Amino acid sequence: METYDLIVIGGGAGAFAAAIRADELGAKTAMINSGLPLGGTCVNVGCVPSKTLIHAGEILHYSKHHGIPGIELEVKNFNFTKVVQDELALVERLRNEKYEKVLTGLEHVSLIDGKAAFVSSNEVEVNGKRLTAKKFIIAAGSTTTVPPIENIREVGFITHIEALKLERQPKELIVVGAGPLGLEFAQLFSRFGTKVTILQRGSSIFPPAEKELTDRLRQILEKQGIIIKTDVDVLAARKDADKKYVTYTSGGKQEEVSGDEILLATGKTPNTQGLGLEKVGVEIDGKKAIVVDQFFATSQSHIFAVGDITSAPLRLEPTAGHEGTLAAENALKGTQLSIDYNTVPYAIFTDPQLASVGYTEEGQMKAMGVCACRTVSLADVPKAIILRQTDGLIKMAIHPKTKQIMGVHILAPNAVELIAQAAILIRNKNTIDDVTSSLPIFPSLSEAIKIAALSFTKDISKLSCCV
Repeated sequence: METYDLIVIGGGAGAFAAAIRADELGAKTAMINSGLPLGGTCVNVGCVPSKTLIHAGEILHYSKHHGIPGIELEVKNFNFTKVVQDELALVERLRNEKYEKVLTGLEHVSLIDGKAAFVSSNEVEVNGKRLTAKKFIIAAGSTTTVPPIENIREVGFITHIEALKLERQPKELIVVGAGPLGLEFAQLFSRFGTKVTILQRGSSIFPPAEKELTDRLRQILEKQGIIIKTDVDVLAARKDADKKYVTYTSGGKQEEVSGDEILLATGKTPNTQGLGLEKVGVEIDGKKAIVVDQFFATSQSHIFAVGDITSAPLRLEPTAGHEGTLAAENALKGTQLSIDYNTVPYAIFTDPQLASVGYTEEGQMKAMGVCACRTVSLADVPKAIILRQTDGLIKMAIHPKTKQIMGVHILAPNAVELIAQAAILIRNKNTIDDVTSSLPIFPSLSEAIKIAALSFTKDISKLSCCV
């Protein structure tokens, strides 16, 4: 029987980060992967391919909607199939460069292709063989949740995985669920020329975010031609020779929408099934996620878990990677390293992008019973005016007594870049005085953060540009 210091179950961001750190520590490690190819969701069917298509959609959109008088551009040809083929080629290249080649350089790590399952506290079985280890890290990810919609499996649907590999562009697309995945795919297909309808169960297109920003984003997307139905209950699906149909209730009325494809964007279910966790007493919550403490340990102290498969508050690729690094350290060295998730930003890659870090107004009110917030329009940011992109907002929440910045929420071009600055401000417990005394480049979108900070003490409509 082969014996290891550490066995990592999974092959995505969290698993790879854990394996790299274990290798640095000189630990004999086995990484057992099944399902998606090496790299997991992010490089294969997540961040890399989706953002590649989103960028293509932006090129198409701004060729017609740049807003600059005197410039008329013409797109002579748009070949959906070629765009997708280019995306898939990029995925293959990055998977090879960032995962397969990286793995060959890990001296103490062995890759095993197969499905692992615990057979005892310190043993897993894979491909009919048993492996033993002192410590384990589970990073097996998640898969798309299929909601209880009558006939949905018989009618057929696609997830983000199939959506990234379509050979033909759908003329009409029904997206069940909003959130990051639903909104991003809705907009990118809409910009390719597909008629898109979003069916969202709740009243918000993304409940965790600031309502002011999600309300504005909804207005922007609807102005761009995307149909968004909220507060709906999706009941059933059917199909005929040419179309698929989804029946739903809205405002007490039953309605139906048709499309060539139905894209499910209804959340993820952790891949805990089939791992034999019940045999070793690893606790799972009501959402089928592995329960972990702040140090990524499960109810069994020698077994750790990271990423989508856990009950951790943020399920993001960079978070999973950092969790994997810290979990390996904790498992192999007995440290107690953790993440302050309140300082971790998240983003939705729509256009404009929505990015957020720290407390929302509602969250701060619940936690502290008090909040001081200001919202600034991008119409007050000179660079946004130059870019002809002033629909966005930036909202800042501070501690009313200490002026410490508690949360920053941005709906703007390049918000995913701007939020990194905000995350540092929150992590370092900076105040608005620290920001107002800073000197950002003019003109730049990064000035928006300073303008938001100034709005707590000044009437920004009466300020000159270079402040």
